[in-house]
Amino acid sequence: MTRIAIVTGAARGIGAATAIRLAADGHAVAVLDLDEAACSGTVEAITNAGGKATAVGANVADSAAVEAAVARVAAELGAPTILVNNAGIIRDNLLFKMSEDDWDAVLGVHLRGAFLMSREVQKHQVEANWGRIVNLSSTSALGNRGQANYAAAKAGMQGFTKTLAIELGRYGVTANAIAPGFIVSDMTKATAERMGVPFDDFVGHMVSEIPVARAGKPEDIAAAAAFFCSEEASFVSGQVLYVAGGPRA
Repeated sequence: MTRIAIVTGAARGIGAATAIRLAADGHAVAVLDLDEAACSGTVEAITNAGGKATAVGANVADSAAVEAAVARVAAELGAPTILVNNAGIIRDNLLFKMSEDDWDAVLGVHLRGAFLMSREVQKHQVEANWGRIVNLSSTSALGNRGQANYAAAKAGMQGFTKTLAIELGRYGVTANAIAPGFIVSDMTKATAERMGVPFDDFVGHMVSEIPVARAGKPEDIAAAAAFFCSEEASFVSGQVLYVAGGPRA
């Protein structure tokens, strides 16, 4: 059955791969990102493959923007019942160097963004008596040097997810989280730059500690998201799946 999905932070990386995968699974997808124009590549990839997608620009940390974006999706594609909260930013620094703005910006996009999007989309899910929410956490939720803000946000995402599962389950809505390990993306390239390490060297070091001996790809996360969004996953809720190439982050 065709559903209407919203994927945030879908202009590139994990979000783009997830939007493309959900479209391949037969869903119509709203490709949402801060810059609507930046979504064109993802939308084009979906439509060229015969899928249906539309680009939506919105700041997920702004309640009015979120309300308008979800209303627009409902008008253009139909009532959204699948939501993937992927939008995120990094402002890495050691605690003593981290500014309040660095903290607020990261918590705002990740946690406030997921809260606002989920609150708005659940209206449509409850009405349909069916829904899927997938929140992107991270292995950094277990702690990571230089990422007090990001780690706190990603750990918070897990508690948020479990609470949504408890509250929304009676309405046929499941909520699950994916905690990616090392994924080759623009975000991990930015981390390497912050550390002053050539990206190839950074990837090599990370892969040396991953049991399956390769770096993760955005498509690895998209596959997990696709399962959580499926009809078959209706009895799976409140879970955190670490997709990290091994048993430990």
